[in-house]
Amino acid sequence: MAQTPDPEDELAGSEQPFVEHLMELRNRLVKAVLAVGVVAGVLFLFPGPGPLYDFLAAPLVAHLPQGATMIATSVISPFMVPLKILLMTAFLIALPVVLYQLWAFVAPGLYSHEKKTVLPLVVSSTILFFLGVAFCYYFVFGRVFAFIQSFAPKSITAAPDIEAYLGFVLTMFLAFGVTFEVPIAVVVLVRLGVISVEKLKHGRGYFIVGSFVIAAIITPPDVVSQLALAIPMCLLYEVGIWAAQLFARGRPPEDETAEQGESSPSSGPP
Repeated sequence: MAQTPDPEDELAGSEQPFVEHLMELRNRLVKAVLAVGVVAGVLFLFPGPGPLYDFLAAPLVAHLPQGATMIATSVISPFMVPLKILLMTAFLIALPVVLYQLWAFVAPGLYSHEKKTVLPLVVSSTILFFLGVAFCYYFVFGRVFAFIQSFAPKSITAAPDIEAYLGFVLTMFLAFGVTFEVPIAVVVLVRLGVISVEKLKHGRGYFIVGSFVIAAIITPPDVVSQLALAIPMCLLYEVGIWAAQLFARGRPPEDETAEQGESSPSSGPP
């Protein structure tokens, strides 16, 4: 006997064939790639790949000895490295469009209360990632490069390779961008019931130790960059606990009612 859909299920009857899902995914990916391509084209015309690399290298160049410059040890590095930076910048600028396409793809399969939860998390995680990258570029780089150059002997002229510098920058950007996602991760874990706020508070000491261990592994072997990564990670952990408490306090009533209904036995007649 065929089962009738639950009248309270707002997703009933909205199922689509697998082929339609693939076509929808293809269209969303095409739009996301086009957004990145358009931004890359604009950046190629103005300001251009060269000025973009100069902007990225400015914190290091400012602390090089007078007259010293960066070098390219590969024949194609002067062409490929600025091009990679242009594509990376285009992706970051177009990231809101890319995330919107992802959101538009998964939103039809979410309940209304899930949409109210996921969309703010996507927006806030994007903003926090950008804040982490900006914090790394404008605050961390200058202090790290100044600290490193202070240890360089006077008999050595620093001439960093542009490709090695790009790898260093991408690693640091990713490390600080992910670090600034700590509050989002804490809120999601609490929301999913994986861990409670009380356990997060009790495990604060372990997280602090883990933060310094992670910072020592990811960052260069200098005290400045390790502290610059570990201390914000610990502070953002506290922000995540505070946000998780507010999020749980403002939880939608229908979620709590649904969970209570699942956990309690039915009260109908036997």
